[in-house]
Amino acid sequence: MNGVRSSVVLPAGNPTIAAKFSVATASAVVVANMIGTGVFTSLGFQLSDIQSGFVLLMLWAVGGLAALCGALCYAELGAALPRSGGEYNFLSQIYHPAVGFVSGWVSATIGFAAPTALAAITFGAYLGSVTPQVPRALSATALVLALTGIHMSTRRSSGGVQRWLTALKILLIAGFCGAVWGVVDEGQPLAFAPVAGDGALLVSGAFAVALIYVNYAYTGWNAATYLTSEIEAPQRSLPRALALGTGLVGVIYVLLNFIFLYAAPIGAMQGQLEIGYIVAEHAFDGSGASLMGVVLAGLLISTVSAMILAGPRVMQTIGEDFRAFRLLARTNRHGLPVVAIGVQSGMALVFIWTASFEFILVFAGFSLGLCTFLTVAGVFVLRLRRPDLPRPYRVTAYPLPPLIYLAITGWTLFYILKERPEEAWMSLLLILAGGGFHWLCNRVNKAA
Repeated sequence: MNGVRSSVVLPAGNPTIAAKFSVATASAVVVANMIGTGVFTSLGFQLSDIQSGFVLLMLWAVGGLAALCGALCYAELGAALPRSGGEYNFLSQIYHPAVGFVSGWVSATIGFAAPTALAAITFGAYLGSVTPQVPRALSATALVLALTGIHMSTRRSSGGVQRWLTALKILLIAGFCGAVWGVVDEGQPLAFAPVAGDGALLVSGAFAVALIYVNYAYTGWNAATYLTSEIEAPQRSLPRALALGTGLVGVIYVLLNFIFLYAAPIGAMQGQLEIGYIVAEHAFDGSGASLMGVVLAGLLISTVSAMILAGPRVMQTIGEDFRAFRLLARTNRHGLPVVAIGVQSGMALVFIWTASFEFILVFAGFSLGLCTFLTVAGVFVLRLRRPDLPRPYRVTAYPLPPLIYLAITGWTLFYILKERPEEAWMSLLLILAGGGFHWLCNRVNKAA
């Protein structure tokens, strides 16, 4: 058994921990965090209010543009402030440690645990479509526990498994799209070119609400920033991993949704969760659909894996900075934050067994959207407050990317608050609780 010792995340370049995550692993974490639950489930919710092929594809294009703009902004911040922890690190240094703590609190409580649960639930749903005798929650639980064990072992095993799972995911998606395209002789009667009324839909409240689900599907474009201190040459590698991973996912998402809408009727998918399985049922015979259900379940393994890999680094960083949470900073002899990994996985299991899918999705989406909104705005703040700070990477076409991201995300957050007030106010209460915990942690630190 690996010994556990108290440790901290070492600065980039420190030779004490020889093994670092490669650029390939960082890119794999980005891709795997993004491609998962959202793209295989959210179309059913979007079809409730939008049934235009052009507008539906534009949803994914707009979401991809926002994600890419956000990734470019995070690349500048990550290169200038190279430490693990994502928003916790950025907001602590840009605004105030209290702001960083609250964002870390959000990430630690729901930011990764909730998406891990959603991906695992979807894994169980797809697998359950093929093997209904296996309880979906049981399948989801087994997946989380198995991957938790892997990511608690060694850095080589953790990174290697993630790279292979992500490569397999991309191959399976390409195979799924090719197989469906090859067997469907005539697509659904749906226009993918603009038609009358599409312009009004693009600026409607329905479009903004649908972006909630799309933006959630793109969540994860910032994942590599949670591993900054553990990436080889992060100031050079991080921008590449963020931009390439996000761009690749944007193309995949538009292609996948085109295939979904081309192969299956809207009525069959509307309000449904297992979109990929429904598409497979319409494209293939019974045995073929069952096989594709297993394939689609397999796609989600790398998503759960990536969440378990990246998320605990936030808890670890909080544990380094606050005595009340120092247990979370403990690592094994390979430098892996085993306590934080175990805590996050435990919270994911609670979500799996207690909450509904859609509630988790909107609740987590609003909370995370607020954090990323503040972080991207921090690009402007940091340039004003610390103009002389070395910036190995600067946002391409500045200031357009941060302005585009803030406009799209702000519009979406406004409509969540308007249309889904229960989830929005729950998120705000969670943020207030984080502020309370920050005050208590400061009292503990001062008392010590």
